[in-house]
Amino acid sequence: MKHPPTVLIVDDVPENLRVLKDVMDALDCQIVVANSGERALELLERTQPCLILLDVMMGGIDGFETCRRIRVHPLHKDVPVIFVTALADDISRGFEAGGNDYISKPIRIEEVRSRVLHQLEKFQLVNELKELTSSLEEKVRERTADLNLVNRNLRKEVNERRYMQDRLKYLAQHDFVTQLYNRDALDERVSYFISGIQAKTSQYTPYFILIDINEFRLINDSCGCIAGDELLHQLASLISELTDPQRDFCARLSGDKFAIVMSKGGSQAVESFFRLLQQGIKDFSFAWDERHFRMSATQVAIPITLDMVSFEQVVMLADEVCYSSKKSGVRSRIVKNAQDLAYEEHRGNLNWGLRIIDGLEKDLFEVHFQQVCSLIQDEPKKKIEILVRLKDEENGGLIYPNDFIRAAERFGIVSKIDRWVISHTMRQLYEQPSLWESIDQVALNVSALSVRQVDFAEFIVQELKRYQLDGHKFCFEITETEALNNFADARRFMSVLHEHGCSIALDDFGTGFSSFAYLMDLPFDLIKIDGMFIKDMHINKIHHGMVDSIVKLAKMLNKPVVAEFVENQKIVDALQLLGVEWGQGYFFHKPEKL
Repeated sequence: MKHPPTVLIVDDVPENLRVLKDVMDALDCQIVVANSGERALELLERTQPCLILLDVMMGGIDGFETCRRIRVHPLHKDVPVIFVTALADDISRGFEAGGNDYISKPIRIEEVRSRVLHQLEKFQLVNELKELTSSLEEKVRERTADLNLVNRNLRKEVNERRYMQDRLKYLAQHDFVTQLYNRDALDERVSYFISGIQAKTSQYTPYFILIDINEFRLINDSCGCIAGDELLHQLASLISELTDPQRDFCARLSGDKFAIVMSKGGSQAVESFFRLLQQGIKDFSFAWDERHFRMSATQVAIPITLDMVSFEQVVMLADEVCYSSKKSGVRSRIVKNAQDLAYEEHRGNLNWGLRIIDGLEKDLFEVHFQQVCSLIQDEPKKKIEILVRLKDEENGGLIYPNDFIRAAERFGIVSKIDRWVISHTMRQLYEQPSLWESIDQVALNVSALSVRQVDFAEFIVQELKRYQLDGHKFCFEITETEALNNFADARRFMSVLHEHGCSIALDDFGTGFSSFAYLMDLPFDLIKIDGMFIKDMHINKIHHGMVDSIVKLAKMLNKPVVAEFVENQKIVDALQLLGVEWGQGYFFHKPEKL
């Protein structure tokens, strides 16, 4: 007799455990509960769960850390984990920690049961396939004596195995919500066209179509994730009805974006589809809780050419065309000529995105530094700030961050630059022990996206250990605005680094007009005043007043102050009169290569 699957529910709130248990009682499952992440890890060996419902916020180790420990356990690394959370920001962090799915709070019964059954089915199929494969190998050895009987039984078992393999392949290549192909399958399809195999047998240039649903976020946030999933399902059905399955490959790219690879018909086929889709969305109405919502979409198409090198590049190109179309109010756009696309790429952010990727792959970035000088005469300490530069392959010159950082943030690759800079800075300091010994503090900027990554602080700690460097000599700078907009992430980031001796600076201070109450709760160590207030404070009374106010605030918080963009002696004199401890700028030192 087949035993019901065991589901482990982990939450430190008894009421939450009771509610989830009541919801799961309707399913044929054996329920085990744990009131902490530590208890859950203890129960793994004894209960052998087939699924784990894991709360995010708990005392002791939180849900993310619990999931990471499960994933490194050799016996339980494949057990599906569904996070239960009330915060949208936790969703991406949950997937990064190794989660398979998520359930939003307040929970909806039908959502919980649907997602649980889906993960249980997938887990069961994987295990059955493993068992059947092992069984097949054993049976082949045992039944060689009676080939007719063996062949008959094997045909039946192979058919069962083929069915499960097909089912697993379907689950691996299709989106759970829309039943369309998922991003991985889309990657495989686009890569096939980039390879040029299709170009030998077809007269048509394939097109990549991106469809962005404009109202999805409004509905998903106001009506809940169940409504959002239902909207995506209905729109996927609408798109599927308007496409030709023999010609078009439909997929859900991410969030509220759909993608289609159109292999035949060229731009004329795209134009025809766009007209049908515009009319279809115009006639479409989404109903939820006795309310009706009208939809609109931004649709763009670009040709897939042989000079494209990767799926990521194609998506980046289409996303940039979609982004610029939205900004200009254009709902439908077809790029018919690849040269037009190259021209837009050259004059837009996209070119920078591709150059950054090349820079990381070809090691074109350089680490430079600028001294931070004491404005107090008897201060012996030597401080430097690390600055990043990008080498221009065409002329050998240096490109400054102002030219490429916005594009890096736009395409979500600025964290890769942060990691490169931190790793290479520490390596060079390790390789130059005399320089390391002469420095009292090294300041490094970290971006908003990096602070939000759950493992970024741990990455810094690992690099410190790797190069055997003292964390007390490092100061990591995050912007004032970012610290307050992502208060919980910033506080955790600061706490982890403080445990290893590192200091934290609030950079660009004064631009965010922060709440004094919030500042008192953040464990930062010094304040850097934004250079826009410093560079003309000796002739601008308003900026002089701003600097004076910030310095007074810093004195109240007992935090030292660093002034950026110090460019002449008059600014130095003004800062000294206000009691600013440190100055940084071309007046003291022009940046040079580390």
